[in-house]
Amino acid sequence: MTSSNQAQYVEADEFDRLLNDESVVVADYTASWCGPCRVTAPLIDRLAEEYQDRATVVKIDIDKHKDTAKKYGIRSIPAVLMFKDGEQVENLVGKLPYEDYSEAIEKHL
Repeated sequence: MTSSNQAQYVEADEFDRLLNDESVVVADYTASWCGPCRVTAPLIDRLAEEYQDRATVVKIDIDKHKDTAKKYGIRSIPAVLMFKDGEQVENLVGKLPYEDYSEAIEKHL
């Protein structure tokens, strides 16, 4: 059973709505076949839980949403993009420690 506080996968149209409606959005571009993505996934879920009242944290499957990944210039995964008021403000690529993600969010809250 998954916690409702975990980061959920979203479709491209839902992601676009979030960018318009939410102040801070964190998007984890990921794929099921990606080993480093599987290591990063629990950190993203932890972000979703810790920042649930201050930021929207989602996952986007690059295999299902190649156009969205291309739009944001994603060439390597995991890639965690952060948006403030609809504008991309961070691009964290690769397997990073939790503190790197939380510090990046804190800068934009």
